[in-house]
Amino acid sequence: MRKYLSLVAAAATAAVFLAAGSAAVAAPAETPPTTHATALVGPLHVSTGRDGTVIVSEEFAGRLTQVKNDGTKTVLYSDAGWDVAGSAQRRSTTYFVESQGAGPMDPRPLAGHVRTIAADGTQATFGDLAALETEENADGDVQYGFEDLPDGCAAQLPPEVPASYTGTVDSHPYGIALSGNTVYVADAGANSIVAVDSDTGEAETVAVLPPRPFVVTAQVATALNLPACVADHSYAFEPVPTDVAVGPDGLLYVSVLPGGPEDPALGARGAVYRVNPHSGKVTLFADDVMSPTGLAVDDDGNVYVASLFGEGVLRLGCSGDDRTVVLTGNLTADVALRDSTLYATVDSLPAENQAPDGKLVSVDLNGHSHS
Repeated sequence: MRKYLSLVAAAATAAVFLAAGSAAVAAPAETPPTTHATALVGPLHVSTGRDGTVIVSEEFAGRLTQVKNDGTKTVLYSDAGWDVAGSAQRRSTTYFVESQGAGPMDPRPLAGHVRTIAADGTQATFGDLAALETEENADGDVQYGFEDLPDGCAAQLPPEVPASYTGTVDSHPYGIALSGNTVYVADAGANSIVAVDSDTGEAETVAVLPPRPFVVTAQVATALNLPACVADHSYAFEPVPTDVAVGPDGLLYVSVLPGGPEDPALGARGAVYRVNPHSGKVTLFADDVMSPTGLAVDDDGNVYVASLFGEGVLRLGCSGDDRTVVLTGNLTADVALRDSTLYATVDSLPAENQAPDGKLVSVDLNGHSHS
């Protein structure tokens, strides 16, 4: 039940599950989504670029792909040895994060940083995220697992389910956002938000996300092959920050998966938090969100969330309460905004025994046709 796998591995494993319904109110777009690209390999991240282009991270292939308005695809960066994750653009420079060694399934030494690619192709790396996590272990004093479980019951747990534990050293930079000379990173391994100074390369922890508690029912205990004695006890799952965006209020908005089973088997357990980048204060913005793996914020403070195992892209009102499906999609991994155009990656995980066929789609939120 702890976070054994990297986010990518967990998502790939969970791809065989059918999406569960969400509590959002469906509001189909007036025009059908436009498909800009197909045959993408694990398009788990998307960001808008200059001149109408969009950049997709094909994470399973270790590359960044630029998609032009006419659907032409150009590889901006490729290195199969790295987990190439979230990106952002500023003027003619592309920023993204890449890592190695996340989770116990990857035997390589822990490594991760921010990389930039300028218009002339010049590259630079800065912000040693793995070193920061190795030195600090951001959630090293956070307690996960069961609360107040009797010793006799704890002894019956399978070896892969610890009764309780504290955060371990791990780093998997996954999503980023830009603000001034600061690159904010959602580290899905460290369970934290990190600020990297793009001038000095210095990295520091802004906030650690809180555990995600879940009361285990008798039915869940049976489904997870846990002893019956754990029923009605609360389990504190690790938070898994998947994306970060800067809102018009200057606060950071962070999507969080619950560590452990990432599929819909235990229901909508994800959340969106607000983080004060100056004080590190974390407040809950929206709870009970199905598998939020990417988000974007518009100028009015509405939050658009990619619900991987939900119905598509949800729009959360400024209070976090009003929820509307603004783009219906299967296995929707990420979302980005350019003016009134919303971009999303769908079919982001391949069906069992099928070749990858991820897609980049868009819809005009004002209901206008576009290409």
